[in-house]
Amino acid sequence: MRILIVGAGAVGGYFGGKLLESGQDVTFLVRPARAQKLKQNGLVIKNPGNQLISLPSPPLVTTEEIDHPYDLILLSCKAYDLENAIDSFSPAVGPNTAILPLLNGMRHIQVLEQAFGSQKVLGGLCNIVSTVEADGTIYRMTPTHNIIFGELNGAKSDRTNHIADIFKQTDFQSEHSDNILLAMWEKWLFLASLASSTCLMRAPIGDIIASPDGKTFILMLIEEIRSIALKAGYAPGVERAHQMLTEPGSKLTASMYRDLQNGSRIEADHIVGDLLFRAEQSGIDPDSLIRLRAAYTHLKSYELQRSAV
Repeated sequence: MRILIVGAGAVGGYFGGKLLESGQDVTFLVRPARAQKLKQNGLVIKNPGNQLISLPSPPLVTTEEIDHPYDLILLSCKAYDLENAIDSFSPAVGPNTAILPLLNGMRHIQVLEQAFGSQKVLGGLCNIVSTVEADGTIYRMTPTHNIIFGELNGAKSDRTNHIADIFKQTDFQSEHSDNILLAMWEKWLFLASLASSTCLMRAPIGDIIASPDGKTFILMLIEEIRSIALKAGYAPGVERAHQMLTEPGSKLTASMYRDLQNGSRIEADHIVGDLLFRAEQSGIDPDSLIRLRAAYTHLKSYELQRSAV
């Protein structure tokens, strides 16, 4: 299976690097600046405990150099970069190509289906806390590193069975799901709750919980988001969110919070705004979503301030 990894950043670079390390036929689609760094230093992954994996001369390609279709395209860009990413990898999409997105939220599924047809798009998500350091090293900061994927209709197909076999040859965890949309909703609920609370309060979970009504705020926020999922026909579990987002002393923050603190672009519309859009479409009373709406207003105000600089 010929695999194209779109980008070589904190997510694509990590999982693509692990696939390459296991002997798979992997190529990275990268921009010129990232290509130059990878040619100079190779692809370097630092795991918890500072264990280094160095992959010299990883196979690279630019959009102009794509001359054949790929069997699997692993997509891990930020949601706000999706349109640019589609333009970049479109030449790699052939009749039998499967596209596996690892983006946050759900809006990207419809965008990809409109661009390439629903038969080419899989559902997927990943759980990893990683970053790209100044020298280009990809640093995985916690032990968690997994991918969950599957056909959007829940069936087990030849192509997803093949992908599952390939992923099993790596040392990251993977799950071939027969209900990937529910799994995506569960991650979305967790991530939107984490991002909304830590960005709105400008604090990690432990500090929010230690503040007056902080725990109540987070638990009610989780229920607001769950009500939107239920209206959409999915009943995501909340155990993980309840456990991790109410832990005293926790230093946990969302990547959106860290982006906001750094003055970077954020996925406000894709992680929070799209939930409110779906709530409006399904007729949910907006007064029942006051915490989520406050978080979205805060995030959009930040975006306006950032664009004015």
